[in-house]
Amino acid sequence: MVSTSASPYKISVLTGVALVVANMVGTGVFTSLGFQVETIQSGFALLMLWVVGGIIALCGALCYGELAAAMPRSGGEYHYLSRIYHPALGFLSGWVSATVGFAAPTAAAALALERYAGSVGPALPPRVLAVTVVVMLTAVHASSRKVGSRLQVVVTAVKVAVLVGFIGAGLWLAQPQPLAFLPQGSADWQLLLSPAFAVSLIFVSYAYSGWNAAAYLTGEVQNPQRNLPRILLTGTAIVLVLYVGLNFIFLYSTPIAQLKGQVEVGFVAAASLFGAAGGRLMGGLIAALLVSTVSSMVFAGPRIVQAMGEDVPALRWLARRSAADVPVRATLFQGGLTLLFVLVSSFAQVVVYAGFILNLFTFLTVLGLFILRLREPELPRPYRAWGYPVTPLLFLLLNGWTLWFIARDKPMETLYGLGTLVVGLLVYWLSQHRTAKH
Repeated sequence: MVSTSASPYKISVLTGVALVVANMVGTGVFTSLGFQVETIQSGFALLMLWVVGGIIALCGALCYGELAAAMPRSGGEYHYLSRIYHPALGFLSGWVSATVGFAAPTAAAALALERYAGSVGPALPPRVLAVTVVVMLTAVHASSRKVGSRLQVVVTAVKVAVLVGFIGAGLWLAQPQPLAFLPQGSADWQLLLSPAFAVSLIFVSYAYSGWNAAAYLTGEVQNPQRNLPRILLTGTAIVLVLYVGLNFIFLYSTPIAQLKGQVEVGFVAAASLFGAAGGRLMGGLIAALLVSTVSSMVFAGPRIVQAMGEDVPALRWLARRSAADVPVRATLFQGGLTLLFVLVSSFAQVVVYAGFILNLFTFLTVLGLFILRLREPELPRPYRAWGYPVTPLLFLLLNGWTLWFIARDKPMETLYGLGTLVVGLLVYWLSQHRTAKH
């Protein structure tokens, strides 16, 4: 049954910021440093990865803020690209978001949660904890938007408090490692232009990838033209500071040799700081915090599927909302995809596979800001991207540079991503063909 409520619950600025922070602070920041130090050992370059990633995310948030204010409807890139370019491209972005952008990272977060939890308590059979968390949070968010929103605010507040406490404790207790965080000559600067730096940005971009989360919920935000840009910028700025601080503590307190190749870098750093017992405690806390990441993705992702269902007749069944105005079918659809990824994939496979294709669509969306300004100069824009055209150009330059090196150095993962697009185009063609026949 479709809701007939005259005043459905609307997402506040606080909930929106919590959603952005929860989407961003999760799997990536707690796992990716171990992969980065395999090819980069400069403290300066490693921290600059997170600064550059934060700059990319902030520039992107500025651009998405203008697009969301000018076109206030849920759906994110799906809605923007359909209007700016063509419905087929919008469908592809929605297809990628539904099959890769949310379901796969949700699975990665659940798998990372399981790894961290295993470092603390008795090991459960593989995938049992990950599957249980996904199922429970899908049930919560499918039942009530209000309950889901309140849960999001609480778990995100706890997450930020724990991370700030960890950074403070690290500054107080760490035995400094012989690692320089200021440039030590031209070699450090040259690293910033190296293929290793560009490819490491895949993991950093993955860690920052939730900066656009609130854009998927535009139609459910209070006064979106005014509040959505504030949500995107505030949430992204908070995360940039947390990420740089957290990775500084990881590197400041723990020998690089111990971090290299490790997924549970938070556990390794905590053990170095507080001893074995402290490491287990922090591992447990991080596992609990990753519940927030899974929750936020389960909350945001179905809105894209639901928006696609409104526009594509063959997917109309996914657009139905419950009496509580929740896209239950879309939520259950994403939950099923997430469980599939949990059961058949590993964390590293998910990150590399998703990195290229997600960056490609954010690149096209920000490029669309220029197209929309040229084509529809009279379109009301309650918010305009600060620093235009420099900020969107900087985003396109940095993001495009990363895409080039991914395609060059990771051809197999790039082909898998392009294969996902081919399948999406086939689904789009079949849906259009079916609609034409009727």
